[in-house]
Amino acid sequence: MENKINVVSTLSTIMLLFLSAVEVQSGALDVVAKFGAKADEKTDLSKPLSDAWKEACASATTSSIVIPKGVYFLSQATLEGPCKAPIELQVQGTIKAPTDPKAFKEPKWIEFNKVENFKMSGGGVFDGQGTRAYKREGCDKKDFCSALPINIRFDYLTNAMIQDITTRDSKQFHVNILGCKNITLQKFSVRAPKDSPNTDGIHIGRSDGVNIIDSDIRTGDDCISIGDGTKHLDIKGVTCGPGHGISIGSLGKFENEEPVEGITASKCTLSDTTNGVRIKTWAGEYGGTVSDVHFEDITVKNVSCPVIVDQKYCPSNKCKMNAESNVKLSNISFKNIRGTAALPEVVKIICSGKFPCENVELADIDIKYSGPKGPGVSECKNVKPKITGKQNPPACAAPVPPNPTPTV
Repeated sequence: MENKINVVSTLSTIMLLFLSAVEVQSGALDVVAKFGAKADEKTDLSKPLSDAWKEACASATTSSIVIPKGVYFLSQATLEGPCKAPIELQVQGTIKAPTDPKAFKEPKWIEFNKVENFKMSGGGVFDGQGTRAYKREGCDKKDFCSALPINIRFDYLTNAMIQDITTRDSKQFHVNILGCKNITLQKFSVRAPKDSPNTDGIHIGRSDGVNIIDSDIRTGDDCISIGDGTKHLDIKGVTCGPGHGISIGSLGKFENEEPVEGITASKCTLSDTTNGVRIKTWAGEYGGTVSDVHFEDITVKNVSCPVIVDQKYCPSNKCKMNAESNVKLSNISFKNIRGTAALPEVVKIICSGKFPCENVELADIDIKYSGPKGPGVSECKNVKPKITGKQNPPACAAPVPPNPTPTV
């Protein structure tokens, strides 16, 4: 009898939990059931999503918006605050953008703007359908590519969590984070071909307290690019590749850039990337500062240039290569970086002759190059780093060539 009572009690508890879950789900704003969205890949999701957002934003209590499983077409969406209470957007389906870049009047596809206490999750996909845009010609010599739409913009968000979301085949950057405070991307995925131009995975600028955790980024440009004004950024457990690595910069191209400080990247793995962990500033051009940057516990696999500071950055010869960078770098460390390199320039620390790097540390660097171009080398210029632990190749032992190999 006692066992039967326990079984009945357990079943009752499970039923109550089930009914509670149904009640929570039934209280969500379903864009299909309530707002008429259709998962047919042709009916525009823009109005149903906008209407659901307006209702949620006006609510005095926490709201949840659900985009159920299925494939949807979305022309464009701007979801703005301020809102009265927290909002969660559950993206369970796949959302596709217009394929034609000319369909966009602004360089953005989906924008979240001026929202506090926001969460997005659900395992869904934002598909920018950028394949057609990737085939454009002359992108490296003209500026029109910057006018292409970014998949997702997070502008001026405070206290946000983006979890278990994928962005695919953006026509430009996949994610742009601007003016945000306390935003976390966790289990976030980026997918694009390795030859897709200007498709940075996550770009951050003028934001404080950004966390990128346990995420997987595969793209044709920087996996993570860090612009001016970025402070207290923590990158942890990220896998990157293909792509151009984890990059601070480029900096110094524009006037009045804000300082970059408090950047940490740790326990990351980079595979088959053109660069590993990198700081890049323009030769000549404008001033700025980068300080308190720490790359630790990094694994590199077949990376072309695993450790790099490039203060002669000058893509497509758009600057004076004989000029010195006006960006000051200080308190920089590279610790416990191990693995294999695809090219002999394993470590390259090329600092500004005008503002030499200060307080740089190289600790426990063990990166093997076994290709046909001779032994791996470590090059340093305008810097006197603190060197500790194992150094393979020997730290700063190789002469710097008159014209260092340009990076991309």
